[in-house]
Amino acid sequence: MPATSPEHAAVSPVPQVPLDPVARPLDHLASRGAAHAPALIDEQGTLDFAGLDRAVGTLAASLARHGVRRGDRVACWLAKTRLACLLPLAAARGGFVHVPVNPLLKRAQVAHILADSGATLLIAGAARAESLSSEDLGGCRLLVEEEASAGLFGGTEALPPSIADPGELAALLYTSGSTGRPKGVMLSHANLWLGAISVAHYLRLAPDDRTLCVLPLSFDLGQNQLLSTWAAGGCAIPFDYLMARDVVRAVEAHRITTLCGVPPLWLQLAEASWTETASSSLRRISSSGGRLSIPLIRRLRALFPGADLYSMYGLTEAFRSTYLDPALIDIHPESIGRAIPFAEVLVLRPDQSEAAEEEAGELVHAGPLVGQGYWRDPERTAQRFRPAPAIARSAGMAVWSGDTVVRGADGLLRFVGRDDDMIKTAGNRISPQEIEDAAVASGAAAEAVAFGVPDPALGQSILLVARAAEGVEDANRMLTGYFRRNLPNFMQPGSVVWHDSLPRNPNGKLDRVAIRAAFAR
Repeated sequence: MPATSPEHAAVSPVPQVPLDPVARPLDHLASRGAAHAPALIDEQGTLDFAGLDRAVGTLAASLARHGVRRGDRVACWLAKTRLACLLPLAAARGGFVHVPVNPLLKRAQVAHILADSGATLLIAGAARAESLSSEDLGGCRLLVEEEASAGLFGGTEALPPSIADPGELAALLYTSGSTGRPKGVMLSHANLWLGAISVAHYLRLAPDDRTLCVLPLSFDLGQNQLLSTWAAGGCAIPFDYLMARDVVRAVEAHRITTLCGVPPLWLQLAEASWTETASSSLRRISSSGGRLSIPLIRRLRALFPGADLYSMYGLTEAFRSTYLDPALIDIHPESIGRAIPFAEVLVLRPDQSEAAEEEAGELVHAGPLVGQGYWRDPERTAQRFRPAPAIARSAGMAVWSGDTVVRGADGLLRFVGRDDDMIKTAGNRISPQEIEDAAVASGAAAEAVAFGVPDPALGQSILLVARAAEGVEDANRMLTGYFRRNLPNFMQPGSVVWHDSLPRNPNGKLDRVAIRAAFAR
């Protein structure tokens, strides 16, 4: 499997986590670090790896005493408490299936996830629990965290490390639902274990690393903050924040070395005030969940000159597919890189033959990181998960991403757009990403979303919804002037709507569906 490139070997001398392709039960991550090395730092104090392993075993035994049986789904609707952090491993140890629910979701969305997953137990914070009715819970039992937490960790019985088949189901991760009703992606112990090893390897994580976990733990990228850190024997610090400045203070207070975010968060952090002490502690920063604009990349490189910047691409159905070597970010900022370890990434034509260099095709991900499909949804599973194509080296299932990419002669991939988002105007197919990148590159917009809207003459015209960059006085004039100078006529927006803030989904990404509903009228 591909490791990091020779260029990156010179960037950081930190030893890499070995790329062992043998998957293990997920709960074995609790013993990856030295017994007395810190594994978790939270409001309750510091938990070393020996304590982490004991707490995971105690929590698993406590859940069993609450009537949870092997194969049962255990849902949690929690902030980043110790209980929320340990549940992925405790559920794996007990043979349960972990169903994390984003704490930003509302009652109706939570009720759907509980009903769809068939969860037998929900653990929720008091305020969230109060918002649920008996109808919302259905047949699911409720444990209130503040009432149950001491008991869940206070028992004397602890389950030993599990001997589960790594192919067994370990978790259901529900998509945000911005493109329809949420789907539960089925992930095995092997999916999660190998994903943790892969990321720990290419990020070059080490036992002395400290990761500030700011992303929701219900998000595949957010959960991996914990798992990859523990895979390397490092320390995770879960952190809920309100403002970007809170993150800056936490980085400084804990001497954080590793920080992962999505592009909207990085935009906020790039606009925040960083002390030299805070910025200098970071060894690596990483981003997934959308493309980083070139101006934002340049800003982050200036803010954190001593940190490696990893741009990553992924999808929940296969965890993550590609990353760009930090040594290449300055010369190829538009690239999503190459396959991560354990992933095989193909660029295919509709007939499943391989696209030529510089020919657009669909990104198809094969290999052991591919999930097991959508929970109790064979129809939608069949649409995305199919046997790996004949040209693939990997056997088993592959996932068709729905994303259009191009592979260059250098082997690097470039994201073009989602096929169902493409704008068709005057006989041209245009990627919204191109329009959005141009808007940000103009300096007028901090972030932007482009849509095709019905037009009787063109088929579709381009609507751009944007938030002005900080300090820009006449953003519209600046933007339209830049577009006239740099884009062909058929790529010019028919209208531009400016707004002070743009809707986001629970994972912090721009919510294209909500933005379209609000502005594309």
